[in-house]
Amino acid sequence: MRVLLTGGAGFIGQHVLAELVSRGHSVRVLDSLRADVHRGKPWTPPEGVELITADVREAEACDRALVGVEAVLHLAAKVGLGVDVQDLPDYASSNDAGAAVLLAAMARAGIGRFTLASSMVVYGEGLALCAEHGLVTPAPRLEASLAVGDFEPPCPHCGKPLGVRLVGEDTPFDPRNAYASSKVAQEFYASNWARVTGGSAAMMRYHNVYGPGMPRDTPYAGVAAIFTSALRAGKAPRVFEDGGQRRDFVHVRDVAAATVAACEQHTNGVAAFNVGSGTPRTVGEMARALSAALSGPEPEVTGQYRLGDVRHITADSSALRERLGWQPQVRFEDGMAELARASA
Repeated sequence: MRVLLTGGAGFIGQHVLAELVSRGHSVRVLDSLRADVHRGKPWTPPEGVELITADVREAEACDRALVGVEAVLHLAAKVGLGVDVQDLPDYASSNDAGAAVLLAAMARAGIGRFTLASSMVVYGEGLALCAEHGLVTPAPRLEASLAVGDFEPPCPHCGKPLGVRLVGEDTPFDPRNAYASSKVAQEFYASNWARVTGGSAAMMRYHNVYGPGMPRDTPYAGVAAIFTSALRAGKAPRVFEDGGQRRDFVHVRDVAAATVAACEQHTNGVAAFNVGSGTPRTVGEMARALSAALSGPEPEVTGQYRLGDVRHITADSSALRERLGWQPQVRFEDGMAELARASA
């Protein structure tokens, strides 16, 4: 299959590219190589892979990149949390407008298969269980509570602590930062495009992606890179809050395999897929695993916090397993050890 991969020079993009090539697909990469993402580092595609260096917001570049293409995997995006209100215009332009320009070009070219790199951040805190009120959307965490070490999100009705549950793809959107809002917008644009054109759109809601090549500022698991950098310097990794934040850490090669599987197999209508390992871990557990892998000092729990962070968000990835036959292959302990080695 002839595939256009946007953002193919990025962290996840390079692994998706390798997966596509290994499965025999012909790949063209569209990437702006923007300085704030790539830090000015040059990137050369593998032999046989064409690179068009351009911004996905440029309609002419999209038209050129789509010539002869049968399917599109859209990974190009501005990442990070986008906590500051001043970040909103860049996220809206890079991510929202970028997806819209690309989808419009696909409609002009008559291309009907679209796979989007979305994110678990669209769920916010997801859903949780209150002993009195049942299934609820957690209330936002207030700075006054965080400042005194009260990190658990409360029930919006009674204010009591909530029980954690896995989020399914039917969990309502609750974006709590600029990046999350831009991913919601991308999903809506893709759904609009699919309805109008009759195309297929697969929304891949990545959970905490980690692995070789991971930058420090990714919203998925950049904290792992920060921890590793500290350990390499002989320092204890500094864990925010109390280390009890629950996440689903999934290896980037498993994410790449899931993304390509969706591109190959999802050919009808609109579907969303959580992409997670299925085994929730805490940030504290991750820090301890990296400390063990590098024979470094035990993590230091700081109590510090960031207002844009969510407390718990973990995936139910059963739809991906059942419908696409995907299974994660990399064990958490093995993946963390590999990450530690790769950061040397």
